[in-house]
Amino acid sequence: MNSPKAYLLDLDGTIYHGKHRIDGADLLIQHLKNSNIPYLYVTNNSSRTPEGVAEHLRSLGIEAAGEEVCTSAVAAAEYVASESPGAKVAFIGEDGLEQALISAGLHITEESPEYVIQGIDREFTYEKLTKALRWIMGGAKFILTNPDLQLPADDGLTPGAGTLGAAIEAASGVKPVVIGKPSSILMKHAIDRLGLPASEVAVIGDNMRTDIAAGEAAGCRSILVLTGVTTEANLETHMRATGIKPNEIHKNLHNLITTI
Repeated sequence: MNSPKAYLLDLDGTIYHGKHRIDGADLLIQHLKNSNIPYLYVTNNSSRTPEGVAEHLRSLGIEAAGEEVCTSAVAAAEYVASESPGAKVAFIGEDGLEQALISAGLHITEESPEYVIQGIDREFTYEKLTKALRWIMGGAKFILTNPDLQLPADDGLTPGAGTLGAAIEAASGVKPVVIGKPSSILMKHAIDRLGLPASEVAVIGDNMRTDIAAGEAAGCRSILVLTGVTTEANLETHMRATGIKPNEIHKNLHNLITTI
């Protein structure tokens, strides 16, 4: 099989753990740059803008620019804008999602929205749950930026956007359209930006259930690194659960670099 012509890189668990850079991440990015190999960062995180993600990467000593980042918030906003340009939307989320919706030309309102777009919201309340229920029962289409049930934080796990989405789904009885990994929608958004066929793109990630499953769904080559969620200890369990076997498996980023 020919080598991939471009890469889609997961962030948390692959490039960093919260505020800590994973060993070899800076060398991987420098190697891709020196080799003139195109790549994009692809993240389910909807709380930061692309520039905010790039700023975080730079704070860890990794070269990055906002235009190199694809977030589930931007993909969700562009998905809605392509389906219904200028639509009236309500959102439950943080700054990254709000800015993405505005940039996509969508009209943010709490009065009879056509869409409810929900991401991570660390100020989620019963009142917001009630509003979401009523908007969706009133006919608004429910869009979920990403299905992650848990998020890693410096002091342990916290509930993710998918946990909040599960509450809204339970209340409304309506399943959302999921944008982020393992859905192929975010991946297609990123692949389109690369301008290459999916078969010439490889996804690099640490999570079998999101990164690798999304790459498989999108028709990309999949490269698993055992630097985060998936480890040598649980690899077989994750492969059985997903029914997927990555094209490549590497213990760390240093091993991966030698193959690119």
